[in-house]
Amino acid sequence: MESLIGLVNRIQRACTALGDYGGGDNAFSSLWDALPSVAVVGGQSSGKSSVLESIVARDFLPRGSGIVTRRPLVLQLHKTDDGQQEYAEFGHMPRRKFTDFAMVRKEIADETDRITGKTKMISPVPIHLSIYSPNVVNLTLIDLPGLTKVAVEGQSQTIVEDIENMVRTYVEKPNCIILAVSPANQDIATSDAIKLAREVDPTGERTFGVLTKLDLMDKGTNALDVLEGRSYRLQHPWVGIVNRSQADINKNVDMIYARRKEREYFATSPDYGHLASKMGSEYLAKLLSKHLEQFIKGRIPSITSLINKSIDELESEMDHLGRPIAVDAGAQLYTILELCRAFDKIFKEHLDGGRPGGDRIYGVFDNQLPAALRKLPFDRYLSVQNVRKVVSEADGYQPHLIAPEQGYRRLIDGALNYFRGPAEASVDAVHFVLKELVRKSMGECQELKRFPSLQSAIAAASNEALEKFRDEGKKTVVRLVDMESAYLTVDFFRKLPQEMEHTPQKGGKPEAAAAVDRYGENHFRRIGSNVSSYVNMVSDTLRNTLPKAVVYCQVKEAKQSLLNYFYTQIGRKEGKALAELLDEDPALMERRMQCVKRLELYKKARDEIDSVAWVR
Repeated sequence: MESLIGLVNRIQRACTALGDYGGGDNAFSSLWDALPSVAVVGGQSSGKSSVLESIVARDFLPRGSGIVTRRPLVLQLHKTDDGQQEYAEFGHMPRRKFTDFAMVRKEIADETDRITGKTKMISPVPIHLSIYSPNVVNLTLIDLPGLTKVAVEGQSQTIVEDIENMVRTYVEKPNCIILAVSPANQDIATSDAIKLAREVDPTGERTFGVLTKLDLMDKGTNALDVLEGRSYRLQHPWVGIVNRSQADINKNVDMIYARRKEREYFATSPDYGHLASKMGSEYLAKLLSKHLEQFIKGRIPSITSLINKSIDELESEMDHLGRPIAVDAGAQLYTILELCRAFDKIFKEHLDGGRPGGDRIYGVFDNQLPAALRKLPFDRYLSVQNVRKVVSEADGYQPHLIAPEQGYRRLIDGALNYFRGPAEASVDAVHFVLKELVRKSMGECQELKRFPSLQSAIAAASNEALEKFRDEGKKTVVRLVDMESAYLTVDFFRKLPQEMEHTPQKGGKPEAAAAVDRYGENHFRRIGSNVSSYVNMVSDTLRNTLPKAVVYCQVKEAKQSLLNYFYTQIGRKEGKALAELLDEDPALMERRMQCVKRLELYKKARDEIDSVAWVR
């Protein structure tokens, strides 16, 4: 049965592969942060690296003077069966196994330089290293840059604060166990590691104290006051470590042999012999592993809750981004048609009142058209002077005898022609509203935002259809105006009062006065008044019929067949052309792919944690 630590290690590696390694701004790094781990904290040259190498039983960390650890090293240890070959894998080189640990040391240095350059600067971007060996326990350790008090040449003046802030981002997390490393040959009161641990973990619940360099203390002195908790008490026991000497390091003394010498040191030490069973790197590794196992077990409910919350958020994100598109042409065609219907539904809602905008069409008919009709220059056109001119021209060389019928017809034709302008303007105004509703509907259709190419194609097809509807609308409204000119309403003129052709004279004999009246101002004013009455009647008629024509030719057609031609064209396209229409924004595709991977990771993690938790 896989240990909880091994399971957490695998989840952390999966997070790392997705770029979620905690301590950053990544929106999904919270899972990594929630998984318990052990952070190794200490001042420069406190023996941190030697402690890690003792736990791993391998010489694999870069060495040198000054600041050597310049990036966090997330070290995941996996215990394998006896006899199996030891090897290491880096998170940035997941398919390469390192069996030569000298090459591991070189790759750590090279990978550090890739981010920081060959300088003494630091970076918060961690290096992830997994080691598989029968000589380790299941454990996750994070080696952090050593705390320092002053900046040396080549370092930023803020290096002291930078390192402390980086270390704090790890040790402040409630799921982080602090391994505070202090050298025994220095006063514990001056320990950088203990000082920082006390600030972030004042109760000492998460802190394990480690004393290194016990063999380098002055003769006649010992560290029993610290190891037995009298100098500084922690809730967990202090552990003493004896590192390899520099001479042993120079001679490449085997780490297994170094462990044996460490055991012998404590077993034969007059000062520490009574503590020998609870001292040394092997005991420290087992102590940490056991505590980490229990720590993880206690955090399972909160980890599971976080995973479930993250799954819900990712599912919501996937719904927003849209599910992946199928590769076969039939499914792609279906997707395109569904997207078209989604857009068409929103467009119709705008027209029918479910969404704002359709009322602007009514505004064209109720406000713009009547206002345009009222502004037509009939007063000027039907002035006495113009009526006389038009009637005289219509008479030609033979003046009218009774009523100037040709003059009437010419005046009416000329007046009715003025209606073309408002009629065509109404068509254009409704066309503009429809185009604007297409644009708004396109923006409100969330599903279409994934596919800029399809969005552009639908918009182009919609506008092309609207142009056709506008052309048909203009033909129809002009035809309505022309029909009014083509056949006049005769009954209107029959009902007009007839002019008196003779005026009775005193004594009962009529006197001919018509010849004077028919060319006088009153006569032409009466003609203008009659024509104006007829034009007003036609205006009232058009005010009712023009909106009907516009709605029939433009609005109704837009509702019923806006994308009909587009559907026909789509049905003829082959797979490649369909795929081009569903060509998404690369950034959105990358975002979805990351969501899918994270969703798979979180669901798998939840299932595995549940299975391990139930067994235990």
